[in-house]
Amino acid sequence: MTDTTTAPCILCVAITGSLPTKADNPAVPITIEEQVASTQEAFEAGATIAHCHVRDDAGKPTSDPERFARLKEGIEAHCPGMIVQLSTGGRSGAGRERGGMLGLAPDMASLSVGSNNFPTRVYENSPDLVDWLASEMRSHGVKPEIEAFDLGHIFQAAAMWRDGRILDRPYVQFVMGVKNAMPVDREVFDFYIHTVKRLFGEDAPWCAAGIGPNQIVLNEWAIAAGGHARTGLEDNIRLDRDSLAPSNAALVKRAVALCEKYGRPVATPQQARQILGLRAA
Repeated sequence: MTDTTTAPCILCVAITGSLPTKADNPAVPITIEEQVASTQEAFEAGATIAHCHVRDDAGKPTSDPERFARLKEGIEAHCPGMIVQLSTGGRSGAGRERGGMLGLAPDMASLSVGSNNFPTRVYENSPDLVDWLASEMRSHGVKPEIEAFDLGHIFQAAAMWRDGRILDRPYVQFVMGVKNAMPVDREVFDFYIHTVKRLFGEDAPWCAAGIGPNQIVLNEWAIAAGGHARTGLEDNIRLDRDSLAPSNAALVKRAVALCEKYGRPVATPQQARQILGLRAA
């Protein structure tokens, strides 16, 4: 059995998201050009997955496939081998509009397999929409990353894998610290790991994301436990209570330092693709 606590660690950078603005932190990249430049800095710092959202001309979230296409093209040109993961999140559109970019055949896309509460709204993922998004990912050879906001989402991903709605072994990301959803709780985190290993195999890769000040907490828990880690300005705009993060790269470097602390080499793009079962770049 592989010792995952010393295996290469995949770092995902969530570069923009749907909510942060330049009023929150001037480093938040909004335009396609800003996002490509910020992603390149993060890539050079050690990130091997770019989790991508796009904004319209007013800076509002959108699912516009043309904007996603330009962002994907820019990242592939400036970050050789980096894994491009496009978001199908619900803040950027409604219904099937959320999956309009899947025809671009990115390496990966986010897939939320159930609904839950967000700070001021219900994050609705109906069974019909989830099945349609999953079918589009199958059709275009896109590997889903399961966004698990609750324990039931992990079990639903397992059911979808067993019945063929998800073709490859699911890559599950635990999302903790969203208000009204799963809080940051170490016993729950450890049970999530146990559940993933029980449902998908002892060597199943998994990732964790923490929101706001909990980003560094989840980075450390995941890296120390042999998982993979997500960082970036989408989830957290600060380095600490007193300082805004100057860039996505700065947050990636903080995760790299934790990899060094726990003896985890940072995965190269080629290693990340092999771990996740993705095609070569």
